[in-house]
Amino acid sequence: MVDIFRASTYIDSMTEATDLAERAGDRDPRIGLRAVAALRRLLEQLEAVQVRSARNQGWSWQEIAAELGVSRQAVHKKYGRQ
Repeated sequence: MVDIFRASTYIDSMTEATDLAERAGDRDPRIGLRAVAALRRLLEQLEAVQVRSARNQGWSWQEIAAELGVSRQAVHKKYGRQ
């Protein structure tokens, strides 16, 4: 059941991201900007999920930081207390 839930969440996120990406290119700035803001929130959520997954699998803060292209200190400050 967990695998089905994760797959469903992944597909839902991908569909949402695709829809938002399309709206981000809208000629109406109000629609485009709202979509950009929603994409930013979605990206933050996805990053948090992946960082949590990496930590649960024993990754170091340095390994996570390298994949994200940030410093170890930055990723630890953002996610270290979660």
